[in-house]
Amino acid sequence: MVEQSMWMRKVADDPGHSTWYVERFRAMARAGEDLAGEARLVDAMLPRGARVLDAGCGPGRVGGALAAAGHDVVGVDVDPALIDAARQDHPGPRWLVGDLAELDLPARGESAPFDAIVCAGNVMTFLAPSTRGAVLGAFRAHLAEEGRAAVGFGAGRGYEFREFLADAAAAGLEPDLLLSTWDLRPFTEDAGFLVALLRPAG
Repeated sequence: MVEQSMWMRKVADDPGHSTWYVERFRAMARAGEDLAGEARLVDAMLPRGARVLDAGCGPGRVGGALAAAGHDVVGVDVDPALIDAARQDHPGPRWLVGDLAELDLPARGESAPFDAIVCAGNVMTFLAPSTRGAVLGAFRAHLAEEGRAAVGFGAGRGYEFREFLADAAAAGLEPDLLLSTWDLRPFTEDAGFLVALLRPAG
């Protein structure tokens, strides 16, 4: 067993948290808000029908949008309530309950590598700190040699950007491009958000 994620600790402290989170995004979708920005960036990197792993998929908004764009999507999240919502709201992709720190999709019938991995919504900052390296290592293990991982999270959440990039390097991933938003604004040293497009090193 690995250390419990910060997200599941939050759920343990507040059993209604997952339901609140799901309903928040359902309300935003009903209001017509744009919830597909991350998916548009990832879609732009890929040919039609690419294999995409939505790592920390939550209720499925990013993976659902990528599936609607014609990609073969597998989503994984540690929270069963969020996976239930993804299955209800975004049928089509394969949604799996699982801890990213123990990710082994070949053991669950998904043996082909992924053309892209997307990890949006501050997922990296909800991991238990002791598991960050293992998660990035799992990304590298599941990524095709020509694939890329798109990872985004905000500053001030207990995971410094430089630390993240060092952990990524240790896991065999190197930056292809660093941005400060999902809508392609350049990364700067004082940026409040990081979107790192990572490729296998070497």
